[in-house]
Amino acid sequence: MKILIVEEEFAYYADLLRTESGLQLHGGSEVGRLVEAARECPIWLGEPDLMAYLLRKGCKPEWMQSTWAGITPLLADDLPQDYQLTRAVGIFGQVMAEYVLTYLLAHQRQLFSRFSAQTEKRWDNRLPRSLEGKRVLVVGSGDIGQSVAGFLEPFGVELHGIAREPRPLEPFERVFGMEVLAEQVAWADCVVNLLPDTPATRDIYDAAIFARMRPTALFINAGRGVAVVDHDLVTALAAGQLAGAVIDVCREEPLPAWHPFWTAPNLLVTGHSSAPTLPSAMAGLFVDNLNRYRSGEALRGRVDFQRGY
Repeated sequence: MKILIVEEEFAYYADLLRTESGLQLHGGSEVGRLVEAARECPIWLGEPDLMAYLLRKGCKPEWMQSTWAGITPLLADDLPQDYQLTRAVGIFGQVMAEYVLTYLLAHQRQLFSRFSAQTEKRWDNRLPRSLEGKRVLVVGSGDIGQSVAGFLEPFGVELHGIAREPRPLEPFERVFGMEVLAEQVAWADCVVNLLPDTPATRDIYDAAIFARMRPTALFINAGRGVAVVDHDLVTALAAGQLAGAVIDVCREEPLPAWHPFWTAPNLLVTGHSSAPTLPSAMAGLFVDNLNRYRSGEALRGRVDFQRGY
């Protein structure tokens, strides 16, 4: 079976998959050879932006496995959708939870203001705040959101989730629909956005939402940059409507030098680093899906092109 690996780390993925019998692995960095191989390989594994390039060259697989959780480049109007597309699922939970926990603890322990005090040689003996009893709202309660909640639960936080529709999901105490987002951000000490990029999730964090937040609250966006109205967030931080923001994803990446996020008060930019794909975990997911593909079973992470995820 011919497999095209469309990854900058082609050699690493090839080494991980060589133990699987019956696979002919193709890939590399030379564009012409990559296009030629894409025409012959029914299965592609790789980065959505690179695979979108091959689709625009007239190539198309039977099944494409994305190495990203987000597949926005593959949803462009000029690209075909008559093939099976699966996104990376079940492999980002811990790394995303580590990211959220890092900055939630930094916020509670006033890490950045203490660092500023040190640079000023000023003794800062304020008592820190504990996570116990804090209210955390995870907006986007899919497999990654559930994993994040699972890692936070032992710290004694109260956990609410937001999903497309309300339903019971462990370990959340309650999961609400999107229609009560404004009510729930007013409840939360920390709002964690993990939503995908869909027409329904764009520009949802606007001035009205930020005005509902607690002045002590932290906002973490590790979902998609288009969910946030940038100017409204900067204005809300300047007005003290929330205490801080950690922004991993932006509308334009890399973030241009003129962008107000660079100088906004109490805003930290983390450069789309929250949940990197670990090749070993990704290879395991691909092999599992490959076995499902061979046997005609449902694939994990199958994308509904109409929903956009």
